[in-house]
Amino acid sequence: MSCDLSVNVDHVATLRQARGGVEPDPVAAAVLALDAGASGITIHLREDRRHVQDDDLTRMRALGRGDLNFEMALTEEMIGIALRIHPERATLVPERRAELTTEGGLDLRRHRDAVRRGAARLVEAGIPVSLFLDPEEEMVALAADTGATIVEIHTGAYSNAKGAASIEAELARIERAARGFRDAGLAPHAGHGLTTSNVGALLRRFPFTELSIGHHIVSRAVLAGMTAAVREMLAAIRAS
Repeated sequence: MSCDLSVNVDHVATLRQARGGVEPDPVAAAVLALDAGASGITIHLREDRRHVQDDDLTRMRALGRGDLNFEMALTEEMIGIALRIHPERATLVPERRAELTTEGGLDLRRHRDAVRRGAARLVEAGIPVSLFLDPEEEMVALAADTGATIVEIHTGAYSNAKGAASIEAELARIERAARGFRDAGLAPHAGHGLTTSNVGALLRRFPFTELSIGHHIVSRAVLAGMTAAVREMLAAIRAS
């Protein structure tokens, strides 16, 4: 089974916003990623517009290439934007103003009803919904009736784990959750903190059909270029 790669270009915009200019352009980076073999682009328009801007999203949609995965907080503003741009997928993520990056999955224990209502509006418009969730077995039952059809499992704890025992524990936790989501009819994807060094063990543990990877690819692209960085990641995925 093959595994698709969606490249998150948020941190290309982060670098641009450090100077407030026009370069580097995340849309140009997206084109290079797609040319290099990525199947899609992930982009997160945050409420505070700390990196990606509205015009970036509009121009990204205008490319008409690959699958656009729009990461979004569950707010009226973002739902309206999603309905306007109509991405191939909307991924609902938690958003905290003080965080450097998304630090965990959606808390369906507290917000399942709101997620269900928001997902219904998106699905009614023909936009598939994905939920960004921690690999907790409790999330399986909570996610099953939200209207989402995809779950992106948050792999941050695995990516940050040190030592063989901790890494094995996180892989086992991800595998249990992925199998649970799959059995509940939700397609398991994965992302957050993945690198060419740790992606192979993850895919050998569970055959994810799509990974969303951004920071490692953008970091590598600073030194080697976006084309080389994407091809290196695809090679690591295929080698697994």
